[in-house]
Amino acid sequence: MELDEKKYLYLLFIIPILVLIFLYNLYWKRKKQREFGDLEMVKKLSPEKSTFKSILKLVVFLLAFASLIIALVNPKIGTKSETVKRQGIDIVFAVDVSKSMLCEDIAPSRLEKSKQIVSQVINQLGSDRIGIVAYAGSAFPVLPITTDYGVAKMFIQSMNPGMVSSQGTSLDEAIKLSSTYFDEDGETSKLLILISDGEDHSEGASSMAEEANKAGLKIITIGVGTEKGGPIPLKENGVVESFQRDFDNQVVITKLNPKSLEEIAKATKGGYVNGSNTKEVLEYIKNALDNIEKTEFASEQFTDFNSQFQWFLGFAFALLFVDIFLLEKKTKWVKKMNLFNEEKSEKQL
Repeated sequence: MELDEKKYLYLLFIIPILVLIFLYNLYWKRKKQREFGDLEMVKKLSPEKSTFKSILKLVVFLLAFASLIIALVNPKIGTKSETVKRQGIDIVFAVDVSKSMLCEDIAPSRLEKSKQIVSQVINQLGSDRIGIVAYAGSAFPVLPITTDYGVAKMFIQSMNPGMVSSQGTSLDEAIKLSSTYFDEDGETSKLLILISDGEDHSEGASSMAEEANKAGLKIITIGVGTEKGGPIPLKENGVVESFQRDFDNQVVITKLNPKSLEEIAKATKGGYVNGSNTKEVLEYIKNALDNIEKTEFASEQFTDFNSQFQWFLGFAFALLFVDIFLLEKKTKWVKKMNLFNEEKSEKQL
């Protein structure tokens, strides 16, 4: 069993409050009756008044109220279970978030284009596990290996240059951190999809890729940008205020460098694709995934749950219907039970 909306359980705390209000009301009535006159005489003046029926009405109402709350919570009961075998590969997306990715030589910008590509690739995945790494001058873990594609796409959309304090583009750091996402002893196929403009400000990316290849990691690189390049806009509230300048106060022109990305892909027997055309990128990655051996990495139990709120809702309405016709006057069976010694008190009078 599972509860769909647990937050409504807090409404059950209203029940003891209602009981306390009812008890206080009884106390207040008794107090006023004593002020009016002799308590037994007051009872004799209203012989049909039943304390038990008042309590019974409260119990019926509280049961109806509790049933309504449980209906809101919507308990679900499992009707069947089955074993589902999942086959796929482990994929890590390493996304360049350096300031050069803000360049708008490819619409809407290199970074936004990268986000679109990753989201579209995730949309066409089946049961693969994915992770996300952001990098600039250093690499930063964004999301560990998971099968929750919705969360992954949410993290992708939130990526920006402010995530990494060290600027520049260090491809070797991205490969190094991404490699730690994979299980070294596992037999699951490993794929790193590295997205960048290729402006590598570090050394050793190719050698790091060779090390990754020895560990069984294949790398597909996606180049985002144009070889003609463009300036890096500096915006304030979405409006371009100026452009990034160097130490000589010259506007920085950032260009796509596919060579470094091609070398990384070649070192792992992977591939390079230009990211200008999203459709072509998706087709390229789909073909690549089709040629990678899938591994069974999980067998999970899934249970089909059915909502049960309608039963509690119906029970609540039935109780409320009964409560409407439940009067506080004594009935014959209540008189016979004499739950509160009412008959005895009347005889003593």
